[in-house]
Amino acid sequence: MRTVRTLAAALLAGAALLAPAAAATAAPSPTPSPGGGTGKDGSAPTEAGTGFRTAALFRPGQKATASASTGDYLYWAVPADTGQRLTVRATVTLPESAARHGAQTWQLDLYDGLRRRQACTYGNQHVAAAKEAASVELSCTLRTVRSGAEPWSNDPLPGSYYVRLTVVGVPEDDHGLPVKAQVEAEVKETGGAQAVDAALAEPLVPGIAGASEQQREARAPEGGWSGGWWSDRWLWTAAGGVLGALAGIWGYSVTRGSGRPARPQG
Repeated sequence: MRTVRTLAAALLAGAALLAPAAAATAAPSPTPSPGGGTGKDGSAPTEAGTGFRTAALFRPGQKATASASTGDYLYWAVPADTGQRLTVRATVTLPESAARHGAQTWQLDLYDGLRRRQACTYGNQHVAAAKEAASVELSCTLRTVRSGAEPWSNDPLPGSYYVRLTVVGVPEDDHGLPVKAQVEAEVKETGGAQAVDAALAEPLVPGIAGASEQQREARAPEGGWSGGWWSDRWLWTAAGGVLGALAGIWGYSVTRGSGRPARPQG
């Protein structure tokens, strides 16, 4: 009888251990929240948004693509963090020259999380393509992203940066012709040379205050937001402190040695 009870207890314990595992196996895997813009596996988007609210998200190093019509406004969004200098490049594959009626002028604009248009320090932001051109290439490099800024300034701050691509000069008959667009971004770490003593409470990402952890991760750079507390100026400050201490010790040893009284002669 005791053996039967022992066996029954063992079976019940095994069932209790297996139940959570079975439930976990049967439960559906979580899917990325909508509105991220990237693929379910984190791949670059293959469609562009039609406005700021529907901008397709991608990250530096990815190549986002889209098929559209001449005259459409195409929107993407890419994150940039403190100390980074963002460069965005766009390539537009134009319709066959035989179908076009003249030259086209394309424009690439970048806006920060507050939808303030950011000036390009260099790059081809406004490019005219001849009627025979097969494609047009544009680029824009922003100023280094700061951790904080004065309210009246237009300094770039950490958060999402909107990329807007559209044609601004085209013959009326060429509106609606199919085009293909590709955008990519890269960031360069500039470090303490461009750092300022300030900090932003939250990156300028629309809706981040009430977003879930998964939505925050989808809108952040690889490794998350730095928060603006780190700069390589810390290394220079520490190195200066160490050198100053060593110089003080050396000076003290020299002055102490020279101040000793001479020994009397025999």
